[in-house]
Amino acid sequence: MLIQFLQDALFSAIAAIGFSAISNPPRRAIPVCALIAATGHSLRFLLMQTGFLQLHIVTASTIAAALIGTLAVIISPKTKIPAETYLYPSLLPMIPGIYAYRTFGAMVMCLYQDGESGFNHYFHLFATNGMTCFFILLGMAVGATLPMFLMKDISFQATRHNTGTPG
Repeated sequence: MLIQFLQDALFSAIAAIGFSAISNPPRRAIPVCALIAATGHSLRFLLMQTGFLQLHIVTASTIAAALIGTLAVIISPKTKIPAETYLYPSLLPMIPGIYAYRTFGAMVMCLYQDGESGFNHYFHLFATNGMTCFFILLGMAVGATLPMFLMKDISFQATRHNTGTPG
């Protein structure tokens, strides 16, 4: 399991580097994005794979996204880079692509079914995968943005400039 954990961290870091590179952040932000993504994605992996927890992917993704959001908010004032610069590339490796793929595959298979039982089977797959995909995305959005609202004083420090003159 340790090898799987390290692979999960490594591949999510690599994906975050790619996602952050295409959004053109400051170069010093890219390794931080990789570290945050590896931390968040690895937490999700542990929450889903650990024997006593084995959380559902929706719950694990929400918790991991909250960690990613919290890390982005805490790090941003120290580096003077907005939290969103770290947040979005770090979240993208957790996008549930396989569920989206299975959703659309099942939808297409529904269209090609002549009998009710075949249609019902593929519609069940369509609905299950579609709802799972939707709720993972919803949980990620809520989990990632909640720290920004809860730590509002910290989250906007990276973009505030104190000029010394009153407001």
